[in-house]
Amino acid sequence: MINMLRSLLGGSDNGLVEVLRQGAVVIDVRTPAEFAGGHVAGSVNIPLNEVPNRLGTYDTSKPIVFCCASGGRSGQATSYAESKGYTAVNGGPWTSVNRSVSELQQGQ
Repeated sequence: MINMLRSLLGGSDNGLVEVLRQGAVVIDVRTPAEFAGGHVAGSVNIPLNEVPNRLGTYDTSKPIVFCCASGGRSGQATSYAESKGYTAVNGGPWTSVNRSVSELQQGQ
C-alpha cells in the first residue's frame, strides 16, 4: 500500500534519478500560471488536461518525468503515458525534481 501511494504521489524510490540520467524529458503538468511561478529548468509545461492531445509529439523511446505541485496530477499523467507505451515516472512535486536535477548536474 505504501509503495502504491509513493508511486501515485511521487515517492523517492520511483526511478527518478535513473531516468533523469537517461536524458528524460521533464513535463510539468501544472497550469501555465503555476509554471510561471517556478519550474524545473528545461522542463516543458503541458497542463494535465492537454496531455492526451500533446503527448504524441514525444518519442516513446525517451523516458518522461512528470511533475506538478504535489504529485497527484503528475501521477495521473504518468498512468496515462504508461498506458500509451511510454516509460514514465511520477517525479512528484516539481521542487523535488528540481533538487534531483540540480544534484545530478553538480555531480557531473
